[in-house]
Amino acid sequence: MAAIERQNGTVIAAHGRHYLVQAGDIKLHCVTRGKKSDVAVGDVVEYQLTSKNQGVIEAITPRKTLLYRSDQYKSKMLAANLTQLMIVVATEPSFADDLVSRALVASESSGIKPHIVLNKTDVTALLPRARERVALYAGLGYPVHEVSVTAAPESTRATLLALLEGQSTILIGQSGMGKSSLINLLIPDAEIATREISAALDTGKHTTTFTRLYQMDAASAVIDSPGFQEFGLHHLSEGMLERAFPEFLPHLGHCKFYNCHHHAEPGCAILAAVKSGDIAEMRHDLFEQLVHEAAQTMGYTR
Repeated sequence: MAAIERQNGTVIAAHGRHYLVQAGDIKLHCVTRGKKSDVAVGDVVEYQLTSKNQGVIEAITPRKTLLYRSDQYKSKMLAANLTQLMIVVATEPSFADDLVSRALVASESSGIKPHIVLNKTDVTALLPRARERVALYAGLGYPVHEVSVTAAPESTRATLLALLEGQSTILIGQSGMGKSSLINLLIPDAEIATREISAALDTGKHTTTFTRLYQMDAASAVIDSPGFQEFGLHHLSEGMLERAFPEFLPHLGHCKFYNCHHHAEPGCAILAAVKSGDIAEMRHDLFEQLVHEAAQTMGYTR
C-alpha cells in the first residue's frame, strides 16, 4: 500500500488545536496529531489530506524566526518566520511605553526588525507629546513612521506598502491604536477573509480574538494579532535580555566584574551610562523588571 503523500502549506490562522492552512489556491482545516499544539501562524507545515478540505499536520518545516510572549506559567507563540514587527501606537488613546519597550526587546531577541508606526497624527493637539515619547526609541535607532488613516489614507497606504514589500510582517498594538483600520486600508478584503477564516475554523468567536495571516503577494505577508495589554518575556535569560537593549551593547564587557548583573555592583559600566544619561533610566528600570520576572520563572535569584 503506497504511503499517502505529504504536501506543504502555510498556516494562516490558529484557534486552539485547529489550524487553517493555505496550500496554493485552497484553504484546508487541519489538526495536529495527538495533543501537541506547537504550530504557529506563519509556519510552513507538511500535511496529509484526510478529505477534500481537511488534513493532518505531520511536521513543521524549520523556522527562520519565532516570536512569542510568556508569563510565569506558559508561553504563547505569536507567529513564525517573521522578518518585521510593526508596533502601532497612537496620539490617542495614550500608549504604554512598557508594552512598546517589551515588544522591542522581543524583536531584538528573535532577530526580527522592529518598526514603530505612530498613527492618528491628525490629532494635532496631542501630536507633540506623542512625538516626544517615540523620540526615545528613534534615538535608539528604531525607525518611526508617522501616519494617519483618517486624514491621509493614500499616503499612509503608500508608506506602509513600501515597508511591507518582500517582508513577513506582524502588526501588534494595544486596543484603540487603529491597528484594524490600518489592516483594512492595506488589505481591502480583510474583513471578508477574516469571516471566512472564522467560519472555516468554526470558532464562533469574535474575529479579533485570533492571529491571522494575509498573503499580499508571493513574497509579502501581513499578520494581524489580537490587541493585548501585556507582553511578558519570562522566557528570556539575563544574558539574552542585556543583549536585547541596543544601547547596552557598547558598555557590555566593560564592567569591573565579568559576571556583573548591572543592578548595584561597583564599577558597573551600564550603571555609569545610566548616570551619565547615555542609557535612559526608564530603559534600565525595564531591564531590571524583566530580569526579575525571568528569575521568578527560572527559579534563580541574583
